[in-house]
Amino acid sequence: MIMTKAASRFNHIVAFEVSKHELVVHSLPADQQERVSNTRAAVRRILKREAARNQRLGLGPLLVICEATGGYERHVLGAAAELGLSLHRAHGNRTRMFARFSGRRAKTDAIDARLLALYGLTPGLALYRQPGPELEALRALRRRRDDIQQMLRMEMNRTEQAILPRLKASLSRHRNWLNAELEAIEAEIETLIARSPELSRKATLMQSVKGVGPKTAAAILAYLPELGTLDKAKAASLAGLAPHANDSGLQQGARHIAGGRAALRASLYMAALVARSFNPKLRAFAMQLRARGKPNKVILTAIMRRLIVILNAVVASGQPARA
Repeated sequence: MIMTKAASRFNHIVAFEVSKHELVVHSLPADQQERVSNTRAAVRRILKREAARNQRLGLGPLLVICEATGGYERHVLGAAAELGLSLHRAHGNRTRMFARFSGRRAKTDAIDARLLALYGLTPGLALYRQPGPELEALRALRRRRDDIQQMLRMEMNRTEQAILPRLKASLSRHRNWLNAELEAIEAEIETLIARSPELSRKATLMQSVKGVGPKTAAAILAYLPELGTLDKAKAASLAGLAPHANDSGLQQGARHIAGGRAALRASLYMAALVARSFNPKLRAFAMQLRARGKPNKVILTAIMRRLIVILNAVVASGQPARA
């Protein structure tokens, strides 16, 4: 998700409860609902109608809202962007917590659509900005690359357990195919970044930080395109590396990380392993934490958090990292 600054409260909400073939649309303040096919034409028709109604009745700021559904929301995102309408793509966990807070336990598409519209009245929701074609292509390629790597790990685990020669041969052929496909997609990612002046500039800046290679830079470009426009707290939070307090009264519980973008965090973990050995500043930082008795997992998490903060500062400044 690419986010812009949080917006003030909206008065006119058009909420889409998304499924593969159908959309349940709920609008406020009219408190009206309808069902339509999940097509670009149907979404455009509804949004053009609501925009015209807004202008005619003077309903105030209009917000389009939907949940992230793994791609089925693409028609809503695209149509809202084409018509220049404000959009929020909601996280499912947050809307579920909003439903619990509202005391609504029943769950149907119609109920969910109305709750999503009510959630859209929340002040300060971050607005979604449609990524450009280069970034969209990079993200799709990187996700496919990560999927293939996951399949390779699964096939390696199966190979260790295989007994029959026929199964071993099958697993070997599939691993060879996956490795070839992985190499081809990584080459395509490299070419895409090299051909884009902006992506290439950011990737070069990030790789000036010891511990960050081309693959990590590509993952950050794909999963955290806002890097360089954030403050350090927000950068850590979006990566899911901000520690959350767990205190009550005199009791101080252990801090834990939660949320954020898991795919990004997985890439940062590998970069942190390298940086702990080869980045002098981060190696010294790790040694300080070790001397204080911190366990290895905490040390690596702290390195990941510091790494994303450093990368954010480097991209923001436009200057390579100092040795």
